[in-house]
Amino acid sequence: MLGIFMYIFEIKKELLVGFSLSILYITYYLVEVVKKPILICREGEFRQFLEENVPLLSEHYWPTPWCVESRLQTVLGSVLRSRLLPPVKYRRQVVRLSDGGQVALDWVESAGPARAVLLVLPGLTGCADADYVRCLAAAAARLRARCVVFNNRGLGGLPLTTPRLYCAVSHSDLAEAVRAVRAACGDVPLLAAGVSLGGLILGHYLAEHGAGAGVHAALAVSSPLDVVKGSECMERAPLNALLSYHMARNLRRTLRAHEPLRAGPCDWRGVERARSVREFDAAFTTKHFGFGSVDAYYAAASLRDKLAAVRVPLLCLCAADDPFQPLGAMPLEEAREAERVALLVTARGGHIGFLEGWWPARAARDQYIARLATQYFAALLARADLLHAAPDC
Repeated sequence: MLGIFMYIFEIKKELLVGFSLSILYITYYLVEVVKKPILICREGEFRQFLEENVPLLSEHYWPTPWCVESRLQTVLGSVLRSRLLPPVKYRRQVVRLSDGGQVALDWVESAGPARAVLLVLPGLTGCADADYVRCLAAAAARLRARCVVFNNRGLGGLPLTTPRLYCAVSHSDLAEAVRAVRAACGDVPLLAAGVSLGGLILGHYLAEHGAGAGVHAALAVSSPLDVVKGSECMERAPLNALLSYHMARNLRRTLRAHEPLRAGPCDWRGVERARSVREFDAAFTTKHFGFGSVDAYYAAASLRDKLAAVRVPLLCLCAADDPFQPLGAMPLEEAREAERVALLVTARGGHIGFLEGWWPARAARDQYIARLATQYFAALLARADLLHAAPDC
């Protein structure tokens, strides 16, 4: 009898401990994790427009409770979306570039007239099949806009026709792609959304062209605006370094797929030994694009000092716990001074993670990235006076 009593007591003790830990975690989640996003933007018309017309700015972001850690959000966000979201069907347009190279524009098949076109720029080694691209394609569908995905040189299964790849400052390729898209879409507004490296390339294009940019409004998701500080965060051991190793491995695979690159300047032994993005950039990117050092490349790739030159409405979605660009690495003061640039910073979300709810949504249009893109671009399309007056192509 005493044994039964002690057994029941032990069970109750374990239940009490489990209940107490659950209460502690729920308290932590509600107090430290669930927060409204921070809007960093200059006071004025653009900020007022965002606050009044983008509902997500005033709503709490509820990260998936069992996946609040930044690296988990980063990895599982990609894995789950890749498995849960259905693929998208495309029609390919190959654009011949002025230097003899080529890029691919993948158009989502759609029916009926479009009120706009959404140009999507994937990340470092991403293409039209990327999981986050499916989210943005769903946002375009809700906007009644045509969606087209820009594949950098050598990506999306398109062979290289010149011994040249791409990097963070390859906005000249984007400029030619923008002209091709505008020639195909007619007079409707051209919207652009760049993810990670794609947002960085988009930002350089907007800053370089200023009032002459051929885009009417833009969105950047998880883009490292300060590459110098971001690279330092990316190399931190052990977990961030593992992500950097994974990215470097993908970059090495991209190089191996393109024999013409061996004709250009490159430290091939260094490439094969590269175990981080920084080591890869030191061995390949700096030499391929003529930078004196990896630090010189990262300084040129940063948008910190270029945001003021952007004349197109640009909203940058970032997470304060992004392993590649945490809050302390973001150019907050520069964003506060830029006239048409805003940073929207969630407390959690990792790098292109932004999972929310007890279980991530199965519909692409319900993902956080898709909902923000839909609200932001729909509000701008309803306010033609705030769209950038893009010059004729």
